[in-house]
Formats: sequence, structure tokens, C-alpha cells
Amino acid sequence: MNSFVNIKVISSLEKIYHDDKVPENALSYFSMLKNEKKSFQIAVESEKDIDAELIIKSNFNDVRVYSVEHIKSDFPMFKGADDYNRYSNDKYYPDLLLPVNEKVRVTKGISVFWVEISANEQNIGTNTIKIELKDSEKIVGETSLEVEVIDCNLDFKDFVYTNWFHTDCLMSHYGFDAFSNEYWRVTENFLKTANEYGMNCVLTPIFTPPLDTENGKERPTVQLVDVTLNNGIYSFNFEKLSKWIEMSKRCGITHFEMAHFFTQWGAYHAPKIMATVDGEYKKIFGWETKASSKEYKKFLTDFSVEFKKYLEEGNLKDKVFIHVSDEPNFSMLRPYAKASKLIHKLYKGYKIVDALSDVWFYKLGIVSNPIPSTDHIHNFLGKGKDLWTYYCSAQNKKNVSNRFFCNDSIRTRVIGYQMFKFDIKGFLHWGYNFYYTQLSKAVIDPYKVSDAGGKFPSGDSYVVYPANDGTAYHSIRLKVFFDALQDMAALNTLEKLTNKQECLKIIEENGKHSITFSEYPHNDEWLLGTREKINSKIKENLK
Repeated sequence: MNSFVNIKVISSLEKIYHDDKVPENALSYFSMLKNEKKSFQIAVESEKDIDAELIIKSNFNDVRVYSVEHIKSDFPMFKGADDYNRYSNDKYYPDLLLPVNEKVRVTKGISVFWVEISANEQNIGTNTIKIELKDSEKIVGETSLEVEVIDCNLDFKDFVYTNWFHTDCLMSHYGFDAFSNEYWRVTENFLKTANEYGMNCVLTPIFTPPLDTENGKERPTVQLVDVTLNNGIYSFNFEKLSKWIEMSKRCGITHFEMAHFFTQWGAYHAPKIMATVDGEYKKIFGWETKASSKEYKKFLTDFSVEFKKYLEEGNLKDKVFIHVSDEPNFSMLRPYAKASKLIHKLYKGYKIVDALSDVWFYKLGIVSNPIPSTDHIHNFLGKGKDLWTYYCSAQNKKNVSNRFFCNDSIRTRVIGYQMFKFDIKGFLHWGYNFYYTQLSKAVIDPYKVSDAGGKFPSGDSYVVYPANDGTAYHSIRLKVFFDALQDMAALNTLEKLTNKQECLKIIEENGKHSITFSEYPHNDEWLLGTREKINSKIKENLK
């Protein structure tokens, strides 16, 4: 063994910055359920650059290895944010996961590799994973760990998870046209990755989503519903929408949230809607259209009749979420209330949901299914059923969970315990793959610009990177949030075997900790240790 290499297994919660040392404590054991994905990292400290083979020996059939790459952040966080963040001295943060085979490049200093394993029936019991690092001549470092697979499955129940999916960003990055063969191929690739890491609901652009768009400007057209207007009569063709739904179902998507019927932040205007009018294809509604206009109301009414018929014939009514306008605040109460009243009338019996923070929208009956932010959700708890939550760049205070580059991974993952405790039924985030600057003014290269042009803290606007072949490269944050969902699912499994109170005793250590959306222990050992206690209790109750 060569003394110039130090190799160690560390947990998936560690984030190793460029000027860090390898953590003193190695990870030697963890447990998992048999339908779970589990990750760990291999930290290699070397005195020189070497080309090597990283050899993983195990009886797990699905083993994926990635190099952990650092991405620059010029804007990691807003001024005045809470102090539960860690900032990089050189402005580079560990985030991108690039797939590697056995051949790897170990650089002088620290190199980190991410390993993800998936279990199956053959792995039930204790498994040994051996890790070897070999240069051109010999093994220069080796280590191992034990993985116990418990004969039980995670129970995700009927939890709904969505990250808003921006196909126009894919078009802008790759340079293909809407609804071309390449559009469908790349969209399906990205959607498969989303579903593999928990996403089972997709933002569906029946019309071009009026999201993060500069007033008076527009985003590329991605409208799935073809509209025709002849002699004042509307007709609708749902062929592209059907293709979208079929593709989504192939990817594992079960729920569909329809693009908002009014512009973001107040419902003042109609979204961009294109139509063929007496043979000419043109825009018929947009920023110049007031939300309350008679023409737009007629359009929405005529559309709702055909759209509901389409959804109900396709047995989709119970799988659809209808949006009015995103993130209204109290100053926008009047226009939003008018828009919401219309949509509730047109879509009576449907689930109508919107992200917001002001509880008055719910108390006044304006929003029937609110999605409050994590820093305001305490005002909504106990006031309705099937409550969802969300966060975005605004949730940078009060220690609430988030997914910024500068967040420790525990801060991203702890939300699984929180959502279980408070019976949260769904989670929404606005950025799966938003590759524009704020207000969609320009296209960015997500490998070089991670902060939407210095407007959103790095990590807010996307969790996957566009690979050259039209597939999605993963981020640490994508996988860590999925770990949060798996933690929640493990608690669901334990609850079925015991009861809710037994689960809460474990995560709160019999009252030692108060778990809220802003209170929880800020250390990896607590979260990982708690998960092991959950698994141990599951195993105990299987006997």
C-alpha cells in the first residue's frame, strides 16, 4: 500500500469543499430497505495526480459511481439570510455528479466519488462492499463497508412530488424546436430521471406557462393544446397533450399539474395563448389581455367544457391539479380572488392548488387547496386536509430546509422527517431545469452560471445538468432530496407496523428534540442515527 493515498468511506451528507480535509470518522455500516437507493461517498486524499481504477466489489447488481465536481457560485445567498449556511473560500461548491466507469482521475489533494446502490431480494441480509483504488501497477488504497438490507419495502403512500419542468429551457439549451423528434426524446430522458428520484407529477404546458417572465415579454411557445378560432367559434385539439401524457406515464408520472391560467404574482393578465385564427397562426391572448376581459373569460369557459370532457374520458380527473396564479400576496388579493372564483366555478370538483404564503387566501375561501411555503406553513397546519408545502429562494431564513449550494446536505434532507410529522401530502418546487436568468431574459450555461444571472442563490433554479447526449446529469441535491423522501417513506412503513406516536418518539428522541419546519438538530450524526433507529425498529417489528 502506498502512503501517498488515504482512502475513506464517508456518508452522503458530507460536502467536501476544495480546502477541506478528509473527515476523521469513516462510514463502516448502514442499513437500507430492499426497494431503496442508498448512497455513500469515497474520499481519496492523494499527494499527487494519478490515473487509477476505482473498483467496487459487491453483490449489488445496480452500482453507480460518479465523480463529485465543483460548480462556481458568484451568488450563494442573499444578505440577511440565516447563519445556517457554509460558504466556499474559492466560490466553488460540490454539486455536479459525473458518471464514471472504473477509470478515474485522482488529483492532488482530495477527490470525492459518489456511489449509489440499489438493492433487491438477493441482497437481503448483510453485504460487504470492498473498494480498491489501483494505479497502473498495484493497489494503492483499499477500504470496505457493510450494508444490511432489511426484508421490507419503503411505503411512499400517495405522496405527490413535483419540480416544475421547463421544456423551453431544454429547447434553448440544445437548440431544437418544440415538438420535434428531438424535443420528445430529450424531454422523456429528463422526465425519466425526475421520476427515478421521486417526482411523480409534472407541470404540463397546456398553454405556455406564465412563469418567471418579464412583464410584456414572452418565453418560447410550448403550448400542447392546439386552438382554432373560426368565425368566432373555438375548437381544441388535444393530440399533443395526449402524446405528452402517454410519454409521462411511460416515465412513471402519475399526476399532472396544468399550467396556470393567469400570470404569476397576482393574476393580472392572461398567459400567452396561440391559435390559428381564420387560417393565420398568431397570439390571441397575453400581457395585453386583462385577466377580467370578456374575451378571455369566454375562452376559458369554452375551453373548460372541452378540456374537462377530455380529462374525464381519459380517467384523469383525479390525477390533475389546476392552477390559478403562482405566489399571490395580500396586495394582489382582489385580482386573484376574481380569477380564482372563475376557475373554481369552471372546474368544480377538481383539485385547484396554488403556492402562496398568506393564510388569508385560505381563511377567506379564495384558495381551496393552498401550498404554503415552509416558513409560513405553521399558519396552515391543522386548517385543512391534504396539505402540501414548497420552498424557493425566499425561504432563506429561520433555518428551514432548502437545497442551495451553500446548505449542508442535512438541511436539504431533514424535510423528510418534518413532512412525516406534519402529515404533508405533497411537495412543490419551481425549478427542475430552469436554465434562464431571472424573468427568463437570457439563456445561461448551468455549468458556468448557477445563480440565474446573480438573482437566485445557486441551487434554487435547477437540480439536473444537461448532458451533451440529451440526458440529465444528476446533482448531489437531487439525490439528497430523494433520500428525504425515502426517510419519510421508511417512517410510513414503521407507522404501519406500529403507530405514529412510536415514529415520533424516534425522530424526537422521546422529547429531547422539537422537530418543526425550523427546529431540528444541525448535525449529520443525529439524522443518520435516527434513520438507523427507524430501520432497526422496522426490522424488530417484522419478527
